[in-house]
Amino acid sequence: MTILSSTLVGQRAPDFELACTSGPDHPEPVARLDDYRNRWLILMFYPRDFSLICPTELLALSERAGEFAEQRADILAISTDSVESHERWLSLPPTAGGLGRIAFPLASDTDGSVSTTYSVYVESQRLALRGLFIIDPNSVIQYSVVHNLNVGRRAEEVLRILSALQTGGLCAPDWSPGGEVLDAASSLAPGSVISHYRIEEQIGAGAFATVFRAYDRTLQRNVALKVMRRMDDGSPGIKEEARAAAALSHPNICTIYNIDDEDGIPMIVMEHLVGRPLAEIISEGPTAQPQAQHFARQIASGMAAAHTAGVVHGDLKPANIFVTEAGTMKILDFGLAGRRRVSDSTESTVLSPSGNRGAIAGTPAYMSPEQADFGPGTEKSDVFSFGMILFALLTGHRPYEGLPVPELLKRLRNTDPNALAEAVEEPFRGLLRRMLVPVPEARTITMRDIEAALA
Repeated sequence: MTILSSTLVGQRAPDFELACTSGPDHPEPVARLDDYRNRWLILMFYPRDFSLICPTELLALSERAGEFAEQRADILAISTDSVESHERWLSLPPTAGGLGRIAFPLASDTDGSVSTTYSVYVESQRLALRGLFIIDPNSVIQYSVVHNLNVGRRAEEVLRILSALQTGGLCAPDWSPGGEVLDAASSLAPGSVISHYRIEEQIGAGAFATVFRAYDRTLQRNVALKVMRRMDDGSPGIKEEARAAAALSHPNICTIYNIDDEDGIPMIVMEHLVGRPLAEIISEGPTAQPQAQHFARQIASGMAAAHTAGVVHGDLKPANIFVTEAGTMKILDFGLAGRRRVSDSTESTVLSPSGNRGAIAGTPAYMSPEQADFGPGTEKSDVFSFGMILFALLTGHRPYEGLPVPELLKRLRNTDPNALAEAVEEPFRGLLRRMLVPVPEARTITMRDIEAALA
């Protein structure tokens, strides 16, 4: 077999919209890439109907369709034959040279345009090679291979590769489902080299990612290398999330230099910061008002810039704000809250696996009432979270500290901004009254307003 161009792997799959056969499992006569979002897609190209090898592999995959479904995966097969040809082929049993009914649709790419975008079209023969693409729930290609026209594909191998991709770890060539998976971060140690970065030391770790101080050998500078677990939860892909943050350029936002997926290891290369998280400062007790105002104005400035660019944080909390040795505030992890794992801790991030309404997304101690009520993070929820941070910064403790998560969420939904505001002095008292309004529609103050008030 021949591996296709690696430039496709890790990139968003090319869109398509093709006429296809319909049936109980796919009633629509059209197949689109968007139809498969939030599920894995096994996208197969085959040369032609009524051929000798195609029925064998398509029937084998159809027989294992239930196993693919258990792994949240759908199958779509594409050739350059017409839908009419597909239907004739499906109407005849294998004994009569047909295919019989199968558990997935056959799509028609008669002009070869989709086959061309996937680099499997043979112009001289006007047919597609046996390309196989495994596309993740975020429509990103995670695996691609092309076989000779005369060589079929084994359903067992496709299932094995799918299972390996879904582990989120490193799988050996002889790996099989249930086998040991290596965690990428655990295999990295001082002196290890990944891409053109040399690992110097581990500086942070969690269920979501491990952060290393690394040396960029190309640009000759220290960087923070965040190596993430690849998560299969239907939430936005790591590259999409990081690109939104990378587009932000502001002195109070941690700079993202690069998004890399070297050797299948997803990582974000960031500005290396020296200092400590705001959470550590808050744990030492109340912050003097001039210092608190200096910190808060910088946070508001960075968040105002993000909101102007259309980027919502969604998980703003002291642990995601870093204070450099020079006293500069740096906001971290924009857009990454949707990748976090569920936790019972009031200080840890929780979320729905799909990021949809119906489960909590955020950090309980600092989330907004609408997030506590299963809503998504918005600019208004960032404002509320910032208000909770201001309260903690000025008082040295979180609002509703010590409550279990269920009771905390109940209190958040019924937040009394006046009661919390009474615990601080002006100019923060008036700000908190407006920032901690529990009804988002009535929470009209913006980050830009807050920045102006603190200036």
